[in-house]
Amino acid sequence: MVQGTGSDVGKSMIVAGLARVFVRRGLRVGPFKPQNMSNNAAVTADGGEIGRAQALQARAARVPLSVHMNPVLLKPQSEIGSQVVVQGKVVGTYKAREYQGLKPRLMQAVLESFEVLATRSDLVLVEGAGSAAEVNLRGNDIANMGFAQATGVPVVLLGDIDRGGVIASLVGTKVVIDAEDAARIVGFIVNRFRGDPALFADGMTTIARHTGWKPLGLVPYFPLAGRLPAEDALGLPGRGSGGRVKIAVLAYPRLSNFDEFDPLQQEPGVDLVFVRPHEAIPGDAALVILPGSKSTIADLAALRHAGWDIDLQGHLRRGGHVLGICGGYQMLGRSIADPAGVEGPATTVPGLGWLDVETVLEGDKVLVETEGASVDGAVPFKGYEMHVGRTTGATGSLLVLSSGQRDGAVDATGRIAGSYIHGLLTDDRMRRYWLERIGAEPSDLRYEPEVDATLDKLADHLEAYVDCDGLLALARAPRFRQR
Repeated sequence: MVQGTGSDVGKSMIVAGLARVFVRRGLRVGPFKPQNMSNNAAVTADGGEIGRAQALQARAARVPLSVHMNPVLLKPQSEIGSQVVVQGKVVGTYKAREYQGLKPRLMQAVLESFEVLATRSDLVLVEGAGSAAEVNLRGNDIANMGFAQATGVPVVLLGDIDRGGVIASLVGTKVVIDAEDAARIVGFIVNRFRGDPALFADGMTTIARHTGWKPLGLVPYFPLAGRLPAEDALGLPGRGSGGRVKIAVLAYPRLSNFDEFDPLQQEPGVDLVFVRPHEAIPGDAALVILPGSKSTIADLAALRHAGWDIDLQGHLRRGGHVLGICGGYQMLGRSIADPAGVEGPATTVPGLGWLDVETVLEGDKVLVETEGASVDGAVPFKGYEMHVGRTTGATGSLLVLSSGQRDGAVDATGRIAGSYIHGLLTDDRMRRYWLERIGAEPSDLRYEPEVDATLDKLADHLEAYVDCDGLLALARAPRFRQR
């Protein structure tokens, strides 16, 4: 199990790289994260959803996605509450305090999924969540040491030197956690080092001396990390990526599945900008994307509060294009109704009114991989749906699915469009179509093969700087539940 001294220290990437390292050695590798918090999710082969980090790790391990790889997924809907997904299915929405009381029941699902995955694998690589030193949450923990102790798995602690204080964060973790938990840690890795590794040799020795843990690697910063899908909003790029044609993505507070825009960062002709709520939409944007949202009505209110509705009107007057995806598609319609209180108090709110559709948030959550083509049949695509709600009233569809069902809507000008399909811009064919539509020059980027090649380069990187043989030697057969 790889735990971290904090959030965003690189746990997800290290586990993905190690998955590719060990699968190249002929092992059946299963990635696992007991509890994840992310609004970036992936549809699994068994009809559920898991965090995007585990989807990337499964790809690195060359195994199909399974709900058992991430049995508990928290999808924040507010500052204090999250939707809880257990083994791929929504079980309810809970405030933080309520969720703490739910954890003992959730541990059973976690252990059940871990056992399912372990029986299918030669090696399970487990990713912790947040910080191993969150002793205030240790009582009902299912994500870090609570899980490690329940299963008997050895732990490697990961620190990030790039943010500073890595010696104190690693040694400090040993100081604050219980002795029994500290004994579960068998080694440590320092991540994202820049400069001459010889200058930190004494640092590695100091950490080992104060903790008694085995040093397993000093990993230099991996410059290609940006080519791998990011799971956390901390991974959103800064302003501008340098191309001639600007595309702006509205980063509202509950933004979801933003990794589908990663390919645009690698298009040399595109200047991709994520616009935060305190920023104006750039006046020179050719395309503005309203992305998916975990809480569409709340994010629509945030959009209006930021003044983006006014900015979008100006953008359209200048001849710009607008694309809404999933929640963004719902926002572009005439109204959004939530009669059952799926996202919060029951309500109906006016949409932006630029597409002739209406949405009702009801019914089971749609989780399905899909494919089809543009409505004229000229441009095929593969993607996925992940949404609650029915949107009706469109007279002009955007896409035709392989099932024959039509999806999305387009206004009379052809410059405003919306769709429920995620991944349109990840598909090279559809991305090329949209770039040409807004006057950008698409490259010959083949995004999916590029991700796979980057995983191989990451594995090479870890093979060079981590004691992978020593790491594998530390693995142990887990304890399973008493039957």
